[in-house]
Amino acid sequence: MPAHFPDMSATAEEEAYRHVQRALRHGRYKPGDRLIPEEIAAEIGMSRMPVREAFRRLASDGLVILRPNRGCVVAGLTVDELFEIFEIRSVLEGLAVRLAMPRIDEEAFEELDRLLVRMERAGQSGSSDWVVRHQEFHGRICALSQRPKLIHQISALHVVIEPYMRIWFDDCDKPHSAREEHAAVIAALRSGDEHLAEKVMQEHILSTAPMLAEFVSPTR
Repeated sequence: MPAHFPDMSATAEEEAYRHVQRALRHGRYKPGDRLIPEEIAAEIGMSRMPVREAFRRLASDGLVILRPNRGCVVAGLTVDELFEIFEIRSVLEGLAVRLAMPRIDEEAFEELDRLLVRMERAGQSGSSDWVVRHQEFHGRICALSQRPKLIHQISALHVVIEPYMRIWFDDCDKPHSAREEHAAVIAALRSGDEHLAEKVMQEHILSTAPMLAEFVSPTR
């Protein structure tokens, strides 16, 4: 990002945004919960105005809903919305894989192998860090596409589904097929066939949606 002089109000808003987003991603708030700006402001140690601005950003991300007379309410996903998010992810991450192919060298493969090992260790230990390691794996591949706007859109989709990924992980102890599926993605990348790699990534993403569907709130 270009260097600039810090703006205190913007800094406070960013702090509030990251604080609430982190809480939403980790499942601290549930769909339908009302977020009270005064309470959150007191937690962070700031006025409520930056928190209200953060709510607007979170609403544009699809994480909360701003409703007259009810204020800010945590958004939930319907089953149809969850499938739609995974359909969009499959297309965008498939594109990212295709764009990344010419830039993937042996050093990149070694890093992906390391990330896969970390993900597997987190799964075996039952640590919720598995979700973070999973995001790192996908994020590294997407970063190799060198398309900032594409990467930003994909990242935003990961944020929306993260609470459901954490609930799913906690319920099933660990995603048993995760290692095989991610190893298959690496193998497809190693093949040098960009269309195969795109197809494998898309199928991997789409196969996850049905497993998460039972954890989705039926109503908003």
